[in-house]
Amino acid sequence: MERRHFLTGAAPLAAAATSPAVLTSSASAAAAGTTGDRVAMLTQNLNPDIQKARDAALAVLKPSEKDLQRGLELHADAIVFDAYGFSPRAAIDGEALKAAVMAGASDAELEDMREDMSMTRCITSADEQREYRDGWQASGVTCIFQNAGQECQDPMRLIKRLARFTYTTDMLRDFVSKAVTPADVEAAKAAGKRCLYMTGNGVPLTQDWISIPDELRYLKIFYQLGIRMMHLTYQRRNMIGDGCAEPSNAGLSDFGRAVVAEMNRVGVIVDCAHSGWQTSLEAAQVSSKPMVASHSTAAALHPHIRSKPDEVIKAIADTGGYIGICCISRFLRGNGDLNAFLDHIDHVAKKFGVDHVAIGTDIAYSSRNNAAESRKAAVGGLRRRREDFRSLWPKDDFVASPEAELSLAWTNWPLYTVGLVQRGYSDEDIRKILGGNVMRVAKACLVDAAAAV
Repeated sequence: MERRHFLTGAAPLAAAATSPAVLTSSASAAAAGTTGDRVAMLTQNLNPDIQKARDAALAVLKPSEKDLQRGLELHADAIVFDAYGFSPRAAIDGEALKAAVMAGASDAELEDMREDMSMTRCITSADEQREYRDGWQASGVTCIFQNAGQECQDPMRLIKRLARFTYTTDMLRDFVSKAVTPADVEAAKAAGKRCLYMTGNGVPLTQDWISIPDELRYLKIFYQLGIRMMHLTYQRRNMIGDGCAEPSNAGLSDFGRAVVAEMNRVGVIVDCAHSGWQTSLEAAQVSSKPMVASHSTAAALHPHIRSKPDEVIKAIADTGGYIGICCISRFLRGNGDLNAFLDHIDHVAKKFGVDHVAIGTDIAYSSRNNAAESRKAAVGGLRRRREDFRSLWPKDDFVASPEAELSLAWTNWPLYTVGLVQRGYSDEDIRKILGGNVMRVAKACLVDAAAAV
């Protein structure tokens, strides 16, 4: 069979062919059918942007026909669980944003509008719902550990993204659901649907500093709301420990040890993806449950602040956890392409075991309509803005080629699997990397927590 036959697909669906609800139902039926049906969902009716990314990945991998077919079939049948990522992002409503600018909305209001639109316009706009479905279906992803929190500790800020993704799964439940147990993920796969498993980018704290139990009382509440994983830190130092961009690398605080213990007790996975190396190491040493670096890289291949050195990876593996390899070129280095990404998976799998590596992309498919909508919203030209408090990025002049970055596109998940096939991994090991390891850790952290909640 011709390789291009797999990936070119049929002509685009007519815009007025049927309603979004009907398209959603038919897509789920096809995905729940035979392996051939599910492969067709991965390879046919790809829009031009998704097809361009596929071509870039194929140019990097150059797979044989046998490896391509085996990879696509394996991907279609496996539970594919993005260890940390973002569901497809909608375009903003440019006219609505422009009206808010003209009415004098503050920067904070405008940022909130942009975020809300990117997360929820897949509900209200037929065009954006089509883009949303296109991204999901091309990826073949079953579940995303969805970033549903903000980079802070304030419960009122942390709850906004969780509310928006809960709203999306409530309104589009025939296509994408909110998962709160690993069994929900398995059920979604069996039904040919998709789901979101929620994670937060911060531990919710009262910040009154009266007592440790008082500070941590919202942790259980956010668990009850559906959050199943939390970052200890994000770039900067907080009361838990040092973030990955702090030069001191001071490690986990006494309070941080209490945080890890409470996360273990309640059933929230400890995530050190944005934590400093010493904080990550010490969190692994005190955690009684498997913990993770959900979206990171191997420092042995390129020592970026967002990477983890072998000592830390071993400590995480010793808890029963995993390191999720992300799809960001400047973190991966080498050529910053799909092969560089696979090199990081190889390093962890070969040195620490295939049970301790996953894929946490840290990227999203974005609607093709966003550039045009953003132009509508542009009024008054550009103005300078201060750097976000959370950001502490090192100077970095690395520029990956457009083709390299395209090869890592989120919709190229099926070709991540093809790449693993090319590198000689067994079907069983590939299933672990694609989602089995995330499912195992999710089960291990949830099961014993039931009595404590």
